[in-house]
Amino acid sequence: MTQPVALITGASRGIGKAVAVHLARAGYDVALGARTMQEGEAREHSSTVKASNTKPLPGSLTTTAALVEAEGRRALAVYLDLLDRASLGSAVATVLERWGRIDVLVNNGRYIGPGHMDLFMDTPVELHEKHLEANVLAPIVLSRLVLPQMLERGSGDIINVTSSAGNDNPPAPAGSGGWGLGYAMSKSALHRLAGILHVELSDRGIRAFNLHPGAVQTERLAADMGDFGFDSSQWAPPDVVGAAAVWLLTTPEGRARSGEWVESQDLCRQLGLVPGWPTP
Repeated sequence: MTQPVALITGASRGIGKAVAVHLARAGYDVALGARTMQEGEAREHSSTVKASNTKPLPGSLTTTAALVEAEGRRALAVYLDLLDRASLGSAVATVLERWGRIDVLVNNGRYIGPGHMDLFMDTPVELHEKHLEANVLAPIVLSRLVLPQMLERGSGDIINVTSSAGNDNPPAPAGSGGWGLGYAMSKSALHRLAGILHVELSDRGIRAFNLHPGAVQTERLAADMGDFGFDSSQWAPPDVVGAAAVWLLTTPEGRARSGEWVESQDLCRQLGLVPGWPTP
């Protein structure tokens, strides 16, 4: 039970999957949290109230677990729904029972569903509530669940995967190259968590970071977002976030960035953290 352990939300595909693989390469056993346990599971992933889309997306915790184990580390898949607080407690309890510790929490998962790409007047208020529950309150709940044992050991790291949508106005209306209020305001609220944790708990060994992916190509973006004005084919690979996360956790320079906003892509360009990227 001395092997370092990371818990990653939204680990069934995309950024979460990449972070899991990179942390495994860096020597972490990885607990993987998400709803999609097996390939081919169907659930709603439309971004608009105007249509439904339950076509299965590529990716699952089973697939990510196999990638982690291929790196020579242990993987533990735990069902975790950001809209179900009971599942958050169950997931953390399972990891602590099986492995005895959680050294790193990566709050990567977010609300997937209608309201993300809907205009303000077209978005029911309850969808804003879902954004806030999944994107803000779930990371707070998870942080409170993992922090006691981190504080007892005198060390621990929390990485919140952020978005510039929480800082910037969209370039166009939602659904036409922009994004909706629920996503923007929930990411803006999440941004404050790392700084508060740093101020209150850094003297007790806790580090917290805002890690910004930038425009990153994921399986869901490739499958869903073309209809909303986004072409992700030339965006950066998710590996930029995984490599940046490892740098934050394992280097003195990275650990010193606690409480800060860190740009994944700029970091990887400057330090050459992702071989072959960016392409000439």
